[in-house]
Amino acid sequence: MTTLNRRLGLTASLAMGVSLLAIGVAEARTELTVYTALENDQLAPFKAAIEAAVPDVEVAWVRDSTGVITARILAEADNPQADLILGVANSSLLMFDEIGLLESYAPAGVDELKPLFFDQRDEPTWIGMDAYVGVICYNTFEGEAHGISQPTSWEDLLAPEFQGHLVMPHPASSGTGYLTVGAWLQMMGEEDGWAFMDALHENMAAYLHSGSAPCVQAARGERVAGIALDMRGVTEKNAGAPLEVVVPTEGVGWEMEAGAIVKGTPNLELAQQVMDWAVSREANELYSETYAVVAHPDVQNHPENYPLEVEERLIDNDFAWMAANRERILEEWTRRYEAKAAERN
Repeated sequence: MTTLNRRLGLTASLAMGVSLLAIGVAEARTELTVYTALENDQLAPFKAAIEAAVPDVEVAWVRDSTGVITARILAEADNPQADLILGVANSSLLMFDEIGLLESYAPAGVDELKPLFFDQRDEPTWIGMDAYVGVICYNTFEGEAHGISQPTSWEDLLAPEFQGHLVMPHPASSGTGYLTVGAWLQMMGEEDGWAFMDALHENMAAYLHSGSAPCVQAARGERVAGIALDMRGVTEKNAGAPLEVVVPTEGVGWEMEAGAIVKGTPNLELAQQVMDWAVSREANELYSETYAVVAHPDVQNHPENYPLEVEERLIDNDFAWMAANRERILEEWTRRYEAKAAERN
């Protein structure tokens, strides 16, 4: 055998060895099925961060809007398919907990979080990640063109000038939609809250299946205003859209994204390690790239153009009430307003 052939053979053997090693490493990792309502652009960085922190894990996302993920988990209650839930509304997790779908676990370091952001019971089942708020995204250019003044309150959205120029998230699909409806019912009382939504429905062009989409449409000039996620409004404004992010004077609904382990997972120890990561400062720094309010007190985020009045206008949200009444509220909402629901893509 010539020297060249020997070198080629050695190179081929090394390449095969590296490939077999890579295959072996991949096979040694355990796939965790994680149900989530995180935005699509968050999935890759979250996956990379989790797998770096817990090298034995390979994350397999099952991603959809909050309402769809919630319905799926409830439908699978007798035969759970997920190992973990991350980035889903806490009111949904409380509902899952009520029917025994969540595993008790106190992650290492959970006591360092803001008290509001973790389950205070002796046998905790969930941890909070970040908070999101329902606000109004108002397009100043389109508003002026249509003779519609910038709103300062929820009541202002009932002005006849808004008819056909307003969108909001569908509460059965979107966590932002449900937190907003829940906030109106808590702030106004149920009778006045439904009366308000009846009047608002007259002005509504469509109910969209995303917490971000109403603000995106407003930013593009497709609508004058959209009720939407706070940070989406700030992001669109910072990208140059002619938007004002309005925090209504009556108060605003809010929710927290949260995480939990699904009871019965065959990969409990690895799921617990992921939850340890989820409460870490490192994880909260990742959350803060998308949200202004996160669970860890040492992680501060002050995005440009984020409304300073948000925290002072957060309602005293009753998460347990939101969870216990979700099905009843959504049934009533659907009966009244489903005719204007947008088609799902």
